[in-house]
Amino acid sequence: MQPSDEELYRLMRKGNQDAFAQLYERREPALYRFALHMSGSAAVAEEVSHEVFVQLMGPSTRFDETRGSLESFLYGIARNLIRMVRRLGPVAEPVDRPFHHDILGGLINDETTAALHRTLRELPERYRDVIILCDLEERSYEDVARLIGRPIGTVRSRLHRARALLSAKLKRLNAPSEVATR
Repeated sequence: MQPSDEELYRLMRKGNQDAFAQLYERREPALYRFALHMSGSAAVAEEVSHEVFVQLMGPSTRFDETRGSLESFLYGIARNLIRMVRRLGPVAEPVDRPFHHDILGGLINDETTAALHRTLRELPERYRDVIILCDLEERSYEDVARLIGRPIGTVRSRLHRARALLSAKLKRLNAPSEVATR
């Protein structure tokens, strides 16, 4: 049986490098994809996913098992880092370039998928979080509720609203081309 994230964290805090490596290998790929979808930049995603673990190792880390899972804590750090990057201004590298690190790579070359990702980045963060985690990362409502620290009902309603907003934005993108062809 594999040790839990929390057990690996406790071992890591005691200086066990293997525990850190296991935790990193287990959680970094999903954090990278989350940061990539949220920021639209592979460079930002890489920096964020690494910085999450740097902060986790830091002496001022305030992870408390009684308040939630380590995975939720890691996503919270990533979300805050992405907010900081977004406050600094637009990210130079667009997500329209092909991914090299995940399964979705082949799909991004398609124009429709690229438009979807551009539109997704325009959504308010609370909607973008749930649509990325539920639809792109294929997480369950329960997982997402735990990761973002909200009730399942909130996740469902935000996802419904996010899909509606995304659909409306994509329809507006397609509308001018339909009118031009008539």
